[in-house]
Amino acid sequence: MNERIQRLKYVLTDLLTANIAFFLFNLYRFSTFNNLNTADFRIFFGSPKLITEQILIPLFLLILYWMSGYYNNPFKKSRLQEFMTTLFSSLFATLMIFLALLTNDQTLIVSTNYLMLFTLFLLLFIVTYFGRLTLTTLTISKLRSHQWREPVIIVGASEEAIRTASRISDQKISLGYDITGFVRLPDEKSASSLPAPVMDLDSLPDFIIANKVRQVFIAPQKMDDRLVLSLVNRLFPLGTTIRIAPDTLDYVTSSIHLQDIYGEPFVDLASPKVSEATKNIKRTIDVLFSSLALTLLAIPCLIVALLVKRSSPGPIFYRQERVGYRQKPFNIIKFRTMRTDAEASGPQLTSERDPRVTPIGNFLRKYRLDEIPQFLNVIRGEMSIVGPRPERDFFIRQIVKRAPYYTLVHQVRPGITSWGMVKFGYASTVEEMVARTRFDLVYLANMSISVDFKIMIYTVRTVITGRGK
Repeated sequence: MNERIQRLKYVLTDLLTANIAFFLFNLYRFSTFNNLNTADFRIFFGSPKLITEQILIPLFLLILYWMSGYYNNPFKKSRLQEFMTTLFSSLFATLMIFLALLTNDQTLIVSTNYLMLFTLFLLLFIVTYFGRLTLTTLTISKLRSHQWREPVIIVGASEEAIRTASRISDQKISLGYDITGFVRLPDEKSASSLPAPVMDLDSLPDFIIANKVRQVFIAPQKMDDRLVLSLVNRLFPLGTTIRIAPDTLDYVTSSIHLQDIYGEPFVDLASPKVSEATKNIKRTIDVLFSSLALTLLAIPCLIVALLVKRSSPGPIFYRQERVGYRQKPFNIIKFRTMRTDAEASGPQLTSERDPRVTPIGNFLRKYRLDEIPQFLNVIRGEMSIVGPRPERDFFIRQIVKRAPYYTLVHQVRPGITSWGMVKFGYASTVEEMVARTRFDLVYLANMSISVDFKIMIYTVRTVITGRGK
C-alpha cells in the first residue's frame, strides 16, 4: 500500500473527469447559443479561448479539491463523506466558474441562464463522483478482501492487548489491518500466547520503518492517563497514527473520527479535532499571509536589522532549536534581543527587566517585532501563524513531569502567536509555562479558521498597544 501512488490515482482520476465534465458543458454551451445548425464545431472547439479554459479549469478544480482535503487520506475514505465532499466542491466550483467565465454568456431568458448553471453543476458532480466512487469502491474491495493490508502494531502485550487485537481483527467488515507485532511494556505481565512477534519499546522505531507501519494502537494492561500520555510522547516522532480505545482519556475522546461506521471507534491522539479541509485552508493562509507579510515588512525589517547590529556586538538574527510538530526539532528564527552570552551558564527563561536584554531588544519584545523572521519558519512548514508556542527540549522535559498532557500540543505545528500568548503572555518560570499550556489545550479542542482569525486580531491589538512583554 503506497500512499503517494494511491493519492496520484485520485488526482489523475479527478483531472480526467474534470476535463470530461467541462468538455461536455462546452458542448452544451455551443448547442445553446448556436442551435447546432450552421455553426462550425471545429472553429468553436479549436478557439484559443476554449482551449485555454479546457486547460485552466481542470487545474483550478484540482486546487479546489486539494483545499477540500479530499486527497489527504487516500486509503481511508467513507463513501458517504466522499459524496458530500464532492457535492459541496462541485457547487462551489460551479459558482466560481460562473462568476469568472460565464457572466458574458447569459441570455435574456432567465430560465436558460439557470439551466446553464444547473447543467454545469450536474456535470461536475456526476462525472467527478462517478470517477471517485469507482476508485474508492475498488480500494475498499481490496482492503476488505485482504488483497491490500495495512501493517499495524499494538503497544502492549497483556491480555488487554489481545482483546484489542481481536476487536481490530474480528470487525464486521475488514478494514485491511494486519497486526504485525506487539510491544512489551515495562512492569507489564505479558500474555502467555500472542498471535504476532513481541518486541521491546526501544525496538519499535526500527520495526516501524522496516515494516512501513502507519498505525499504532495503545493497549496497556492498566489504563493510566500518565502512562498513556508518556507513550504518546514517545510515539509522536515516529510519524504514525496513534489510536486508543475511547473509554480512557476523557478529555480527548471528543476527537473520535468515524471513517467507517462498521469499524471499531478508536480515538486518534496524533491529530487535532479538525477537518482535512480546515488543515489545508489553514496551511494555505499561513503561506500566503507570511509571504505577504515578509514582502510588506521588508523595509521595516531592514531598519530593525540595522538597529540590532548597532545596539550590541553579535549577529542580527538569533537561531535556537525548538521542538515542533510531532516533536520534530527545528531552528526558530528571531531578531536578536539579548547579549550573545545571555545563556553562557545554561538555558534560562526571560524575566521582567532582564539585564541580558539589549535596549533595542526591549523595544522589539514589547511590540513583538522580534518575531517577524518566524514568517520564514511558517513558509518552510516548520510553524504556523497560530498554534501553541514551541519550546526547547530542556524545558519540555520539565513541563511534562508536571503536566503530562503537554505532549498533546505536538499534534499541530507550533505558532508565531497562540491563545496562550494572547491570554497569558511570556512565561518566566516553568510553572507559568504549565499554566499557559492550558490555554493551548483549549485552542486544540476548538481549532477553526475563525478562532485563528480572532487570535490574530488580539495579537495585532497586543502589538499596537505594546503589551508584548
